[in-house]
Amino acid sequence: MIGKVMKRAAFNGCVRYVMNKEEAKLIAVEGVLLGSIESIVQSFHTQRLMKPKIKHPVGHIALSYSIEDKDRLSDGVMVTLAKEYMEGMNIKDTQYILVRHFDNGIPHVHLVYNRIDNNGKVISDKNDRYRNEAVCKKLKDKYGLTYGKGKEKVKQHRLRGKDKTKYQLYSAVKGALDKSANWNDFNRLLKEKGIAVNLKYKGQTSEVQGISFTTGTVSFKGSDLDRSFSYSKIDKLLQERQLKQKAEQRQTNQPSSRPSNEQTTQRTIQPSQEADNNNAALLSKSDSWGTGFIAHGNDAEEDEFARRMRYEQEKINNKTNRKKEGADKYENRKSGFEYVYGWS
Repeated sequence: MIGKVMKRAAFNGCVRYVMNKEEAKLIAVEGVLLGSIESIVQSFHTQRLMKPKIKHPVGHIALSYSIEDKDRLSDGVMVTLAKEYMEGMNIKDTQYILVRHFDNGIPHVHLVYNRIDNNGKVISDKNDRYRNEAVCKKLKDKYGLTYGKGKEKVKQHRLRGKDKTKYQLYSAVKGALDKSANWNDFNRLLKEKGIAVNLKYKGQTSEVQGISFTTGTVSFKGSDLDRSFSYSKIDKLLQERQLKQKAEQRQTNQPSSRPSNEQTTQRTIQPSQEADNNNAALLSKSDSWGTGFIAHGNDAEEDEFARRMRYEQEKINNKTNRKKEGADKYENRKSGFEYVYGWS
């Protein structure tokens, strides 16, 4: 069971859509005059005039069920489920019609209701999408209805209109996201399929608040296609992939500190020759450095080690020189005192 929550500005188009579908069947009604579509529309319109400033007085919810539950879903069962759903959504004391459709092979009904209730009060739509999910889950658990198996399981060839476009966009966005390492890849792959990526910014700032996808004249917000397609979640995923890619590149480009097989073999076969070469180099360099440490070849670690040893040796030499200078100054002063005062 899935509820798709919508709000509209006029009853005329909405009522005609749900009533004029092929094989559409009116299975429940409350508070409107039957006889024709015009009389139903007029009944809704008359009551909405109690709050004429409300821009979206039309409540429209499509309740769809799994094909696996089809044999259980008689008209009576669908009416019962719809009424319990309305109670959970706090849709009460108002006009409504409940119409069953058979056009796409998926069991579903359309609920059209007046958001201006019988007492002239507005039925709140605050957090209606979250409440919709909670109520649907509660009813599925209560009646043992089948949970959906994911959008990939939907028989898209049976869908029509915006529903079909929505699932086509879902498939395209998911495919592009699976193959993208960054935003440039993502935009390019979708552009190749004729899909535009639109970012929504906060006021006049550069802060991104949302994302939508457009094909032809139809657009859907990312979160309407799937929860994982919100801007923040897409951006987080692509950022993580970029960081991972950079880390792998650094690891690949980093030189190995371990000797190659050729170097290892050479050192194993000719140990005495290498030792002689090192001793010769040590003798030739020690005078100029003043220490017994040298750097071998281009090994960065050995270069750094030798540099540190030179530094430490220079510190020791400087300290020794300072002590010697201090001792010399003391002897000079002492000699001066002995001369002046006749000390012996």
